[in-house]
Amino acid sequence: MPNQSSTQTASSLLTLTIAPAKVIRGAGVLSSTVAEIAKLGTRPLIVAGNRTLGICQESLQEIFLAQELQTTSVSYGADCCEVTLKALRKAAKEHKADVIIGVGGGKALDTAKLVSHQLQLPVVTIPTSAATCAGWTALSNVYSESGAFLYDVALSRCPDLLILDYDLIQTAPQRTLVAGIGDAIAKWYEASVSSGHLQDTLVISAVQQARILRDILFQKAAAALKSPGSEVWREVVDATVLSAGVIGGLGGAQCRTVAAHAVHNGLTHLSGHGSIHGEKVAYGILVQLRLEEMLQGNQLADAARQQLLKFYAEIGLPQKLADLGLGNITLAQLQTAAEITLAPNSDIHRLPFPVALEQLMAAMISTTAPHQLKVKN
Repeated sequence: MPNQSSTQTASSLLTLTIAPAKVIRGAGVLSSTVAEIAKLGTRPLIVAGNRTLGICQESLQEIFLAQELQTTSVSYGADCCEVTLKALRKAAKEHKADVIIGVGGGKALDTAKLVSHQLQLPVVTIPTSAATCAGWTALSNVYSESGAFLYDVALSRCPDLLILDYDLIQTAPQRTLVAGIGDAIAKWYEASVSSGHLQDTLVISAVQQARILRDILFQKAAAALKSPGSEVWREVVDATVLSAGVIGGLGGAQCRTVAAHAVHNGLTHLSGHGSIHGEKVAYGILVQLRLEEMLQGNQLADAARQQLLKFYAEIGLPQKLADLGLGNITLAQLQTAAEITLAPNSDIHRLPFPVALEQLMAAMISTTAPHQLKVKN
């Protein structure tokens, strides 16, 4: 059974889906862990992207055939979207699948998790990059076919099995790990704002783990990127794929996302597939800190932003819209992204202060400002 915890309060029953039922990690572990997959089912539907299938399909088939698993592989296409989900549910039923295996980056894993949730089948996640913690979490993001964020789905459980094979992760472009560092480090800047004042024991633990995660990435990210496959590289991979997932699992939805991820969601309606999730989230952290500076006069936010700008420059994360390929967007496009970011159900409203449209737009174009600029309410 998945690792879950329920805490009874006077007014509600809070259920936290904390972690996968089993996590196996190591170099070259995929071939030796197929027996674990076979315990969950013998007719897997493998969900992956076109690139992953092109690179891994032959080797995956050999591994699965060794355990006499009857597999079929289907590409999720460009995104975890409604059209894809419908096609995959149909493919799973035609194959009589009894387990779903997601192989790839965050969108492949989100798609596999959501299909398994909809069909009530066990799911195995096998990340091929360290770009997100999607292999860990009980959450899937759904996008349009053009890559615009639409909504997320809270799943009933975390994956039944997560296989983290360092050799497989090392085949991914380094840009994906850089993006994963941006996505993971956001946990501190968002959780500390949304949940730093709360007294719930598990939330306190989650916030403190977010702080530790930030410190690990500050200390080790640059060295890890210089030596892929090394011990420090594995520690950073663990941080982005595993530790980042623990924080949302322990702290719940309020610890996962605030303004940084909300800005990401708005930007997807402009950039689609032009930049990676963690790159947009990293930029979104700077926007959030600018809002804290501008609207609260928060000098700590100013210092944190300056620290991040130096860190981003060192490892290659985006500091401004131009770094995301959006240097030439029009004022109308910027306003569109800001309006979506400020939608009524947006996570940006977890900030402890209201944000007006013009204030958000000002923050989005001033992420590299050397000094605090106040915007009047």
